[in-house]
Amino acid sequence: MRYFNTSGPVVAEDHYCIPPLDRMDVDELLRLVAWKRYFVLHAPRQTGKTSALLALQALLNAQGEYRCVYVNVEGAQAMREDVERALHVILGQLAREAEQLGDDYLAGSWSDIWKEYGPGALSEALGRWAVAADKPLTLLIDEIDSLVGDSLLAVLRQLQANYHARPDGFPQSIILCGVRDVRDSLNIKPESLRLGDFDRDEIAALLRQHTEETGQRFRTEALQAIWTQTMGQPLLVNALAYETCFRGGSTAERSRTVTEADVLQAREQLILRRDAHLDQLTDKLREDQVWRVVAPLLTNSDRSSYTARDVECVRDLGLVAPDRPLRMANPIYAEVATWGCDDRSVGLPGRSP
Repeated sequence: MRYFNTSGPVVAEDHYCIPPLDRMDVDELLRLVAWKRYFVLHAPRQTGKTSALLALQALLNAQGEYRCVYVNVEGAQAMREDVERALHVILGQLAREAEQLGDDYLAGSWSDIWKEYGPGALSEALGRWAVAADKPLTLLIDEIDSLVGDSLLAVLRQLQANYHARPDGFPQSIILCGVRDVRDSLNIKPESLRLGDFDRDEIAALLRQHTEETGQRFRTEALQAIWTQTMGQPLLVNALAYETCFRGGSTAERSRTVTEADVLQAREQLILRRDAHLDQLTDKLREDQVWRVVAPLLTNSDRSSYTARDVECVRDLGLVAPDRPLRMANPIYAEVATWGCDDRSVGLPGRSP
């Protein structure tokens, strides 16, 4: 039986899901790759970025025109500003990912290239790989913004150093994916695309998969409640549905129709339990740049203390809505942030300071 996914990339055989590429403008993505562009794909955490990249990798490799390799560089985050160790981790991971797809060029050469070029080996290795490959290379680099300081700059500078040599002497196209938009750190000024939340129709389609497989129905008011409480944030939609349908006591009986009350009860459980995603939100409130934007929204106080850059940062994190007027992204985030105010010793209307 499939279920609603609340961790990691979606797997269609295991999870109810909206096909990742259906949530993107695939024609635009393919056009940018064909035009040899380097570009950014960003979205808040737990919105489906990795699932989208893996689906794009599968599509490009199936089409046969490019050799496409996905790599997650988050493993280098722990190296912080240690550029040499961070680049070593990234090259090793890239070689492993390519080898799993049947391309063993890097696996057999990257360590020797590293010995000769050290921290500059990434650019050299990509150049040699592109020359040796029988098809233009396309790289999908996930969690790029998890890198810190000089480590991030070292990777970005090496990626753009041989931009002029693509596609014969360097990857044809590179997608940099993360929460934050790293476009301003590149001199080549790439396109920047954003992966959006679910819309109402996508939520309905997701829940309909559960109904089709189990027979359990959702009242119209329950569908509306899921939309209203999450505003389409993918992880929250799946978490509410999972809590309601698989952990919801009487609603685990498939003959029981899901009601609005069931959804609201599930909402309270999620907030009280503070699952990892919501706990991370509370941690973000401790960052001054985030707090300057969120606190006035919660207290209805003066909003002159934050800058447009602050708003852009909080919007990238998904804590506020992507459009105007400036407001919290959804009621669940607002509730969690309100309780998080206790950590900042800020009194809210109707709350003790």
